[in-house]
Amino acid sequence: MQFTPSHKTVLIGDAPEIKAIYQELIQVSQSKATVLLRGESGTGKELVAKLIHEHSPRAKGPFIKVNCAALSETLLESELFGHERGAFTGAIKTKKGRFELADGGTLFLDEIGDLPLPVQVKLLHVLQEKTFERVGGIETLKVDVRTVAATHRDLEKAIGHGTFREDLYYRLNVIPICLPPLRERLEDISILVSHFLNKFNAENNKKVSLSNEILMLFMKYSWPGNVRELENAIERLTVLAREDYVTLNTIPRAIKTYFSDIQKVVPQLPLPAATEEMEREALKKALERAGGVQAKAARLLGITPRQIAYKMKRYGMVRK
Repeated sequence: MQFTPSHKTVLIGDAPEIKAIYQELIQVSQSKATVLLRGESGTGKELVAKLIHEHSPRAKGPFIKVNCAALSETLLESELFGHERGAFTGAIKTKKGRFELADGGTLFLDEIGDLPLPVQVKLLHVLQEKTFERVGGIETLKVDVRTVAATHRDLEKAIGHGTFREDLYYRLNVIPICLPPLRERLEDISILVSHFLNKFNAENNKKVSLSNEILMLFMKYSWPGNVRELENAIERLTVLAREDYVTLNTIPRAIKTYFSDIQKVVPQLPLPAATEEMEREALKKALERAGGVQAKAARLLGITPRQIAYKMKRYGMVRK
C-alpha cells in the first residue's frame, strides 16, 4: 500500500501499525495541535511530519526543519529565533529564524530531546504565546506556525534526570504518534525493498533485482537502523552491482563485509520449503496490492506476467 497525499511524499507499508498511523495523521493534520513523533532513529519521523504538513490546510505554506542535535546552544537559538545585526560576533546582518521562515506553515523540530535547557525555556514561550524576539532584538514578533516535534529519546526519563522540562513535554505531547521499528513490521520489508529497488534503478539507469536468499536475509535481520538502514543497503547494492541479478555470492566486494556481518547475527537461513513459503506469501501480497491484476503484480515483484502465471499454477493459486 502506498499513501500518496502529493507527488512529494509517500508512506509505504501494509502492516496494521502503518495503516493506523496513516489514518491518525490524516485526522491530526486538519487540526492546529502540536504533534510529538516518537520512535527509533530511521523509522521515518521526518516523512510522517511532511505527510502531516502536506495533508493540512497549511500545505501551500513552508515546511521548515531544524535538527536540534546538530547545533550548539548559541547557534540553535539564532537558527530558531533569528538575530539582529551586531547581536554577537559574526552577526553582520539581521537574519530571520526558522519560526519566521515557517510562518503560515509547519516547523519540524527534529531530535527535540537534545534541546538545551535554556532554549527549551524560550521554545515553551513561543509555543504558548506565539511570540518571540530575535537574539539581540527588542521587537516582539508574532507568527502562525504549526509545530511537529520528533525524538528517539525517552523524554519521561529525561524529565526525571532534569534534562528536559516537564512543562515543555506536555506542551509538545498534545498528539503523540509512535512509529514502530522495522523489526515489528517485517511483512513490509518486501514492499520496501521493491520500492527502493524501483527508486534507485531509475536514478542509476539500472535493472537490479535481488535473489530470494538476500530477501530472506533481509526478513531475518533486526534492522537496528530501521527503514533508513534498509534504504541505504538497497542503494549500495544497486549502485555497486555489476550484474542485474544479485545473489549472496555476487554481492559487490565493497559491501560484502556488511552482508557478512548481517549473516552472523541472523538465525540460520530457512530450508527450501521455507523459501517456497516466503515466495508464496510475497506473491499473495503482490496480487492483493494489484487487485488481482497479474501484470501489475508482476511489476511490483520485478518479474514477467508469464512468471506470475507459472508461480500461481505452481502454488495452486486460483485466478480471480
